[in-house]
Amino acid sequence: MINVNNFPIIALIGYGSMGKEIERLAGVKGISITNIFDINNPLTLSSPSNFDVAIDFSTPMAIAENVRILSMLKKDVVIGTTGWNNQFDEIKQLVEIKKIGLIYGSNYSVGMQMFFRVIRQAAKLINSIEDYDVFIHEVHHKRKIDSPSGTALSLGNIILEEVVRKQTIVSETMHGKSNDNDLHISSVRGGEVTGTHTVYIDSLADTIELTHRAKNREGFALGALEAARWIWNKKGMFDFTSVFSEIFVTQ
Repeated sequence: MINVNNFPIIALIGYGSMGKEIERLAGVKGISITNIFDINNPLTLSSPSNFDVAIDFSTPMAIAENVRILSMLKKDVVIGTTGWNNQFDEIKQLVEIKKIGLIYGSNYSVGMQMFFRVIRQAAKLINSIEDYDVFIHEVHHKRKIDSPSGTALSLGNIILEEVVRKQTIVSETMHGKSNDNDLHISSVRGGEVTGTHTVYIDSLADTIELTHRAKNREGFALGALEAARWIWNKKGMFDFTSVFSEIFVTQ
């Protein structure tokens, strides 16, 4: 799927499970990674900058500062971390002022991007058949910081866009009755689960369960590398889900 011809030189920010998987896959594909920045080697304005695009899977708290530095270095950015939406306007302003390219997404898995589209079609059916309720459950490994996951929130927002009677996402534990206009997202953190997201469509007659289960991190790494190829030398801020078809059809 990856075409390494004319591929940008990559820097990694964050060297956890995702950073290591991107490094592994890049090695297999012959993609050059020149710099790895982490807590022991933080990104600064004086850091080596012999790269074209930075892929950031660090922490939500670090994103704004990382983008500030990268924008001053005139480097394009792939943000893989979620949980930084409260800084969205600040980051967008940096991107526009410094005229760099930035792509972000709640999930870079190719399969999950397909799943988003499956759920949108299912939601359109749910909207027209009021006997069915819908809710979401997600499970991740014990080290994941944000809850619910950015992917679960993306799924929830797709459902809110298509199902008129669902108006509000509720992600806290419910200790009582659920309102009909609430879309409940429940979360579990434990073990080494890469990521499982299930959308339940339920009625008195039957239940439909639509599940995306990540087997490993390779799909996420593949999508992040393709996003880096696509954003290189572009200007502006892009949502990976919105440009997914362009990235994977126009290679």
